[in-house]
Amino acid sequence: MERLADGPVICAEGYLFELERRGYLQAGAFVPEVVSDHPDVVRQLHQDFVHAGSDVVEALTYYAHREKMRLIGREDELEPMNRQALRIAKDVAAETGALVAGNICNTNIYDPDDAAGQAKIRDLYAEQMEWIVDEGVDFVIAETFPWQGEAELALDAIKQSGLPAVVTYAIHRDGLTREGITPARACKALEDQGAAVVGLNCARGPETMLPILQEIAAVCTVPIAALPVPFRTSESEPTFQSLTDSCSGHPDGDRPFPVHLDPMSCTRMDIARFTTEAKALGVKYFGVCCGAGPHHIRAMAEALGRRPPASRYSADMSKHYALGDFDRQRKQDRDFRDRL
Repeated sequence: MERLADGPVICAEGYLFELERRGYLQAGAFVPEVVSDHPDVVRQLHQDFVHAGSDVVEALTYYAHREKMRLIGREDELEPMNRQALRIAKDVAAETGALVAGNICNTNIYDPDDAAGQAKIRDLYAEQMEWIVDEGVDFVIAETFPWQGEAELALDAIKQSGLPAVVTYAIHRDGLTREGITPARACKALEDQGAAVVGLNCARGPETMLPILQEIAAVCTVPIAALPVPFRTSESEPTFQSLTDSCSGHPDGDRPFPVHLDPMSCTRMDIARFTTEAKALGVKYFGVCCGAGPHHIRAMAEALGRRPPASRYSADMSKHYALGDFDRQRKQDRDFRDRL
């Protein structure tokens, strides 16, 4: 909260998509088994994101809960995987001066009419929170909730630990939580129940997240979080799951989600523009979700007026052999630039 009082905080996310692209976990299940199998890869990714401008190292425990671990037959590794993820994150945070965050998330089994199922979810969160508290973090992120009820269960679990809670919804195509509640009203409910930061993550790209952020900013007084996916969603296709591509060969017809989204990727300029516009709305907690790379985080940091270590290598096309303009540039190359 002190960091937020001093100015915007950036929290890099999107680990699962980036690690899938690098060949260390499987799309579909998106379970972070890479934490156990290749901890050095996770450590390097954390370092890359901090180098690019992230203020937070978020432990890679998204989907590392009992329900998901059972799906890949590694339920017996649940506690070691969670503790390993937390320790890696803490080590990188200590090395870099970043904050460290624990993480709990959507379970995909929430049903507002199933009391027994909700009790099971409480147990899932309590289990992960025990390890988070034991390992020690600065705050806890609860994220990607389509249901307000499930977000409230997660918030309650964090509150019992006494740690600050950042809680964010994933808002799908109809623009409401799955109960049919507006995101603004749902965020206000979390604020009233004690969340330190509320907002949105995942599902929506910059263009389709901004209008909802404006509605949230109109009713909430706590810091607002905005972590879009870096894909060019639109009013007609507002989420990255709803994007279509006529390119033949997609295994699910014309739906490119999740591994054929490359043509819809946001540029660094897209992320910088989003950052500037979101800041003008009052957003204070920034990040990029599924699909993010360190270059997106650097663009976000630079849009906030920062110069993270990675900015040493920001583009300078004045040095390009043909497109640039420097003393020793060859005239024949400068004259050839329009024929490249």
